Amino acid sequence: MSDVSGASSGSSMVRSKKRVVGVPKQCWCGYEISTLMSRSDKNPYRRYHRCSYAVSKKLENDNHFFKWVDEALLEEINVLKNKMSNLEELVKEVMMERGESEKKVFEKMEMKLETELFDKMEEVLKEAKWSMKKMCAGIVIACVVGFVIIKLV
Repeated sequence: MSDVSGASSGSSMVRSKKRVVGVPKQCWCGYEISTLMSRSDKNPYRRYHRCSYAVSKKLENDNHFFKWVDEALLEEINVLKNKMSNLEELVKEVMMERGESEKKVFEKMEMKLETELFDKMEEVLKEAKWSMKKMCAGIVIACVVGFVIIKLV
């Protein structure tokens, strides 16, 4: 196995045609991925992921999965950073939409309150006008009655 782990000293190699980010659960062949430790002189004690089938058959320079653990973790961290950045943007958009929505609700409530206030004021004015008319009518009647009484006397 030391030859397998020494095959790529500087960077991980995905020996299939498709680039894999992070660590898949299975190799393209269907076997699970194992985590092992390099015993090579170039990468002593460096951990790597390898296809279990390739490990069991002691295959070298094949197209089964191989990747250094540290590089796989960095890839996964970068993916998570991108996801986090996207989520932060989404939260900002939601907060802006929420603010706009709250503003619309506030404006509707304000309009409703203004309408209710206007209606109440109109009602009070109508009552005041009616009271004034009744009072004026009473005064006119009192004046007429007073005038009639004065003329009769």
